[in-house]
Amino acid sequence: MAKLINLKPFREFLQSQQLGGVLLLAAAILSLVLANSAFANTFNRILTSTWSIHISSLHLVYNTTTWINDGLMAIFFLVVGLEIKRELVEGELSSIKKAAMPVFAALGGMLVPAAIFLLINLGKPSQHGWGIPMATDIAFALAIVAALGKRVPTSIKIFLAALAIVDDLGAILIIALFYSSKLDNTYLTYAGGIVALLATLNYFGVKRLIFYLIPGVFLWYVIHHSGIHATIAGVLLACFIPTNPVKETSPLEKLEHLLLKPVNLLIMPLFALANTNIHLEWSMLKSISSPIGLGIILGLVFGKPIGVFLFSWISVKLGWSSLPSKATWKHVLGLGMLAGIGFTMSTFIALLSFTNPAFQLEAKFCILIASIIAACIGYSYLSFLHKKAN
Repeated sequence: MAKLINLKPFREFLQSQQLGGVLLLAAAILSLVLANSAFANTFNRILTSTWSIHISSLHLVYNTTTWINDGLMAIFFLVVGLEIKRELVEGELSSIKKAAMPVFAALGGMLVPAAIFLLINLGKPSQHGWGIPMATDIAFALAIVAALGKRVPTSIKIFLAALAIVDDLGAILIIALFYSSKLDNTYLTYAGGIVALLATLNYFGVKRLIFYLIPGVFLWYVIHHSGIHATIAGVLLACFIPTNPVKETSPLEKLEHLLLKPVNLLIMPLFALANTNIHLEWSMLKSISSPIGLGIILGLVFGKPIGVFLFSWISVKLGWSSLPSKATWKHVLGLGMLAGIGFTMSTFIALLSFTNPAFQLEAKFCILIASIIAACIGYSYLSFLHKKAN
C-alpha cells in the first residue's frame, strides 16, 4: 500500500506535466508564428512594455519579459523545489538505493554535455554558455514519455521524473553559483534574516502556509536585488515548507497541488511565448555549425544519452544502484535521448549566460532544433523497442 500512496502524487504530477507539455509546445509555435508575421512589431512591443509596482519604498519597474523570467519563473522554481523536497522525504529520492540511479544518470547527463560544449567553445566569447546543454525540460520530457503510454514500464516514467528533478536541482545550483551577478551584501543579509525566520517557523512546526508565503514574497524581492537570480528565492522557500512521509496531506503537498496546474498550464507557456520570439531567417541555419550551435546540439542530442547511459552503467556495475524494475539498458538509453529535450531550462540558462542579443538568439534557435531532434529520436526509439519486444 505504501508504494501506491507514494505513486499518487507522481501520477498527478505526470498528468499535469503531460498537458503542460502540449501547451508549452503550442505556446512555442505561436511565439514563432507571431515573430515571423505581420504582428511581429506589436508582439515585441508587448514583450518590452514596462510594468511597475510602487508600494511604500518598494519600487519594481520591469518589462513584460523580465516579469515573466524573474517573477513568474520564481513560482516555477518553487514548484520544482517542492517536488524535489517531497521526493527526498517520501518518493524516489527518499533512500540512497532509490536515489542512486537517477542521481548518477542526471550527473552524467549534466557533465558530458557541459564537457562537449566547453571542448568546442573553450577560449571563445561563448564559453560562458557551458551550462546550456546541461538542463532537461521536465515538462516536455514527461509529456513525451506519457504519450508513449504502456509502451514503456511505469518504473521508467518514475525514473525519468526523478532524473529530471535531480537535473533541475543541478541547474538551480549552477544558476546560483555561476550565473548570478555581483553580490550586494546588504540585501544578502536581509535574505539571510528571512531564511532564518522561515527556518524558525519550520522548526516550531508552524503549518499555515500564509506564514511562509508572505516572507517568501519579501525573500524574492531582496534576492532579486542581491545579485543572485531571483528565481532561487522559490527554491529556498520550498526548503522550509513543512512535509511528512505519512499518508496525511502535508502543507507542502497542499501548496504543490495548488500551484502545479497554474505553473504548467499558464506560467510555463507564458515563458515559452516570451522567449521563443525568434525571427527566422535562412542565414540562421549557419548558427547550427557555429561553436554555440555545435556545443548545444551535440551536447543535448549526443552528450545527454551518452552521459545518462554511461554513468548509470558505472553505478550499477559498482553495485551502487540497480536498474528500475522491468527496465533494460535499452530503455535507459532511450530516456537519455529524451533527457536531451532542454527547451525551457536551457533557454533560461542561455538568457543568463549571454548579454549579447545575437548569442542569445543563436542559442535559442539551436536549443529549439536540438530539443526537436531529441524528442523525435527518443520517442521513435522507445516506440521501436516496444514493437520489437512484441
